[in-house]
Amino acid sequence: MTTSSIAATLSPGWTRALPAGPDTKVKVTDAWVRLIAGEAYFWGWPLTNIYTRRLNFQDVPEPMLAGPAPAAPLNQVSMLTDYVTPDQRLVCCPNQDVVYGAGSLALDLTPAVVQVPDFGDRFWVYQMVDLRTDGFVQLGKMYGTTPGFYLVVGPDWAGEIPKGITDVFRSPTNTGFAAPRIFQDDTAEDRAAIQPLLNQVMVYPLNQFDGTMKTRDWKGIKTVPGEEGGASEKRFVFPETFFDLLPSILDDAPPLPGEEARYALLRGLIAAIKADPTLKKAAVEAATAVEETVILPLLQFRNYGQQLPHNWSTISNEAAFGTDYFTRTAAARSNILVNAPNETKYFYQDLDVSGDRLNGAKRYTVTFAKDETPPVNGFWSLTLYNEHHFFAPNDLKRYSLGTKNKDLIVASDGSLTIYVQADPPSDDKRSNWLPAPKDADFTLYVRSYWPKAAVLDGSWTPPPVERT
Repeated sequence: MTTSSIAATLSPGWTRALPAGPDTKVKVTDAWVRLIAGEAYFWGWPLTNIYTRRLNFQDVPEPMLAGPAPAAPLNQVSMLTDYVTPDQRLVCCPNQDVVYGAGSLALDLTPAVVQVPDFGDRFWVYQMVDLRTDGFVQLGKMYGTTPGFYLVVGPDWAGEIPKGITDVFRSPTNTGFAAPRIFQDDTAEDRAAIQPLLNQVMVYPLNQFDGTMKTRDWKGIKTVPGEEGGASEKRFVFPETFFDLLPSILDDAPPLPGEEARYALLRGLIAAIKADPTLKKAAVEAATAVEETVILPLLQFRNYGQQLPHNWSTISNEAAFGTDYFTRTAAARSNILVNAPNETKYFYQDLDVSGDRLNGAKRYTVTFAKDETPPVNGFWSLTLYNEHHFFAPNDLKRYSLGTKNKDLIVASDGSLTIYVQADPPSDDKRSNWLPAPKDADFTLYVRSYWPKAAVLDGSWTPPPVERT
């Protein structure tokens, strides 16, 4: 049975349980605290991740680059001007098909204006997620979005909409994250052509709106030292601080239907550990154990997802997880900020067709039969990541192949073979070579932006990864 087929049925007289929760005057045991704290940590991991990013951005004075990663004041974005580089550690599983922007939303402070230039025929999509990592805007090529100004507001905002605003999107939470993506092909000509468009990709507080299209030279913004250099994604969730942040997170994200009892239970837990330091210590120890034994393994794609032919996997509720807590946390740990399925469909692979772990000590091929590359209205790519879900540096500086590459060689029968290996193939195959890390595990990842029906309904899935 799949999670999509499981629906909760309300119990008769369900309102009897609400809004009452645990009696905070009652003594609780160490074992109970550990039980509830561990589950609370798993449930709250994605929300804490987004909330902590807001805390990290709140003191940024202006849009800038923190090392290789964009950083901006709250309710603004900062834009890159080319593909993300291998040393970026703000978000794992980046791609080199788009130029990214990033910024945290704090809609309790002010609504934010989202500026959309005229992208013409170029693919683009603006992702904005709430505290739960669920998407709440529809802005992109697939929506037929027109150039102009769009307003994003918090759940309780009741102000006047200024003249000149095309549409308004209301977030279910005040805290969120914005990540524009604009397609760029892998040519010098397109790197130059995209710059005027990037310079008009902006988000800013409502009080700065004057009805005119603003421009910022993103190539001219300040660069300050970042936190690049580590192997793994920058950490945003820590057992030691999780329970201190949890009250604010519960206040920011109202319970989904059916979560009222969960919220009451969590507030009872908070009260118990606040009153007794030994129980707080037990809660932190339980959260630490969950981090190490339950959440950390979810970095590896083979440990979750809908299982597809040839050991590929996928999910179908990205950016709309609802009460599917397992998949929400798994996605947040392995590749946070996934687009909605109609915007991007993702396919994940850690294994070859025989079920062995992908490793750069071996050579592989991925062959798309004639007319069997991912069916998309936008673009597709096959990306290679190291075991930490970041790019594996190589001399070609090539980390993905797909629509953006204009020199891929198609065989006489119309098929397209991509060679995945550490050592260079023969010269006639170099254009189709996706370099792998030598003697190290890696992951393959198919993106299909603006997918066609065959991708969405499951009738198309990726071909096998075959060892040669």
